[in-house]
Amino acid sequence: MNPLRAQIESLATLQPVRVTGSVAALRGLTLLVDDLPMPVGSTVEVLCAQRIKLGEIVGFDRDKAIVMLLDQTSGVRPGDRVVGGHASGVVPVGRRMLGRVVDALGRPIDGGPPIAETIGAPLSPSPLSPLRRRTINERIDTGVRAVDLMTSVGKGQRMGVFAGPGVGKSTLLGTIAKRTSADVSVIALIGERGREVRDFVEGSLGPEGLARSVVVVATSDESPLLRIRAAMAASSIAEFFRDQGADVMLMMDSITRFAQAQRQVGLSVGEPPATKGYTPSVFSMLPLLLERAGVVEGAGSITAFYAILVEGDDMTEPIADAARGILDGHVILSRKLAQQGHYPAIDVLDSISRVAAEVCDKQHLAARVQLLRLLAAYRDVEELVQIGAYAQGSDPVADVAIVLKERIDDLLRQGGADVEPFDDARKRMLSLAVEAGSMMHNGAQNRQRRQQAAAQPAAGGRA
Repeated sequence: MNPLRAQIESLATLQPVRVTGSVAALRGLTLLVDDLPMPVGSTVEVLCAQRIKLGEIVGFDRDKAIVMLLDQTSGVRPGDRVVGGHASGVVPVGRRMLGRVVDALGRPIDGGPPIAETIGAPLSPSPLSPLRRRTINERIDTGVRAVDLMTSVGKGQRMGVFAGPGVGKSTLLGTIAKRTSADVSVIALIGERGREVRDFVEGSLGPEGLARSVVVVATSDESPLLRIRAAMAASSIAEFFRDQGADVMLMMDSITRFAQAQRQVGLSVGEPPATKGYTPSVFSMLPLLLERAGVVEGAGSITAFYAILVEGDDMTEPIADAARGILDGHVILSRKLAQQGHYPAIDVLDSISRVAAEVCDKQHLAARVQLLRLLAAYRDVEELVQIGAYAQGSDPVADVAIVLKERIDDLLRQGGADVEPFDDARKRMLSLAVEAGSMMHNGAQNRQRRQQAAAQPAAGGRA
């Protein structure tokens, strides 16, 4: 058999092979490589004069492979050898990754020793059969009252956290990682500023949260391929712990930067820009990434919070719009609430959980509806209240909302040191709802008496 033919057929085993090509040209962020007949997604090594650079095959042009480096292109020369590695992307996974901070390739970057006892897991496994997914009917605690009470989350649910820059999404995700009732947290920081990584690990997450977490990092100054691989690697690590029977909390910050990285890759291989500059591959990659979370028969669960950076606070931005259609709910962070010092700045009126009815009892749901009704009524009259133009007694619901607004806000606000068991928070919510119902009933009766009293003299005069 032809030796080259034998090498190509051996790719199906997913074992490293020694197919060698040479650099023919450099186009932007990509290399064109001759004599490298390997499939898209294969990892390669470019043997430069200074050092070996890692790359990935992202496409091909006739007989030339298109390789994007996981590093800078400086130092690459025409004719440099390119050696094929794995025919499919893999990442090391294992229980000893708990408490560690790793890069997109699974290598520790926290100054600790190498991670032992790992196995290779595919970066892009085959999609799960929908019939293997169990129904979401069990609640999971996040430790954030506004989420647990108003947008209750079930094990295996996928939630989006939509926020503009500087509204507190990273702090919210760190709080959830630290306080969740899940067994393991896997956090992916995609395209973050370099200085914010340590702030998140040491500040938002803290030693207690890090001890049962794996943090995967690809900063904004790294290759777009590394940012994509970091998101995939975090999902693969979460799937490993799920298959061990653990309940996993997967958090990704942010999906927007993942999409921007995929756009860079798509444009580099010649994809045409489509919606607002995003290439079609971006919108095909999103469901492949977001659908990896869930609860599976005979295994644990992956509950996911995906941060979506809403630039200009525009909720109709293409990535936000596409993600909202895939996810099982969304938490909206409001800049107005953040400016008022209300943290976490969750706008509970605009936020929604599509499985809340399956994971909460009837009392909880009724109390939630009561509080949302009050908040909506207050929003309608807020401007009138602020300028002193609201007439007391004109609307019984608004009257109660004005009286109870501060207590509702106190229930939904939560500082860094404010930790409250879910059952205690639930009792406070139920008590508020019962009090609100009683006040509205009394207000309606008093209004009816006033109307009757005003009508009696008029009736007597006519007689």
